[in-house]
Amino acid sequence: MIYSFENSHVQSSSAPVPADEPSDEQLMTAIQARDQAALALLYRRHVALLRTIVSRVINNDSDTDDLLQEILCEVWRQAGHYSEDKGKALGWLVTLARRRAIDKLRKKQAYQRAEDRLRVETEHVTLASEHRGADAEAAESDRAEILRRVISTLPQAQREALILAFYRGMSQREIATHTGIPLDTIKTRLDLAVRKVRSAILTLGGSSEWAPGQS
Repeated sequence: MIYSFENSHVQSSSAPVPADEPSDEQLMTAIQARDQAALALLYRRHVALLRTIVSRVINNDSDTDDLLQEILCEVWRQAGHYSEDKGKALGWLVTLARRRAIDKLRKKQAYQRAEDRLRVETEHVTLASEHRGADAEAAESDRAEILRRVISTLPQAQREALILAFYRGMSQREIATHTGIPLDTIKTRLDLAVRKVRSAILTLGGSSEWAPGQS
């Protein structure tokens, strides 16, 4: 079962369902039939539990609130994947919430790593520029502008993959998870984008070693 491992947490944390209300499983069936009222009731019933689960991973009230809204939308989109044969509806809900919280944390950490890397690179460029003349600095600025133009001319799909990999520090697998696009497709898009940008760098007389993270 893909979400039965959460059942122990659910059994110890969930409140009993009022006798005059449908069960969670009945609500999921209604949600699968695109009943928005059923989604709202399921969310109100378990939002306190979901908040606890998410906040233990994220540990930030603002991010927790945003993620709870994302989870609500995800339940609506993914309801068709739920099957009562695989476990309780709340177990599925808790599993989804916990996985989204972990994904959010990983993306935030990757973004922080990218920011740190950019800060270090900026400091390095600043120090190096102190030892260069005005002509060298102008040439460097021109190269950077040309590269920005090269990146801007990439097809949108390739440009998005390149930005996520290089500027946000995400691995190919993380990009695939983030975008919902197959890993092989992400690899192909990055490979094409990197070749085009590398070709531009070589044209400018730069290094052929440029490439974003490939893991």
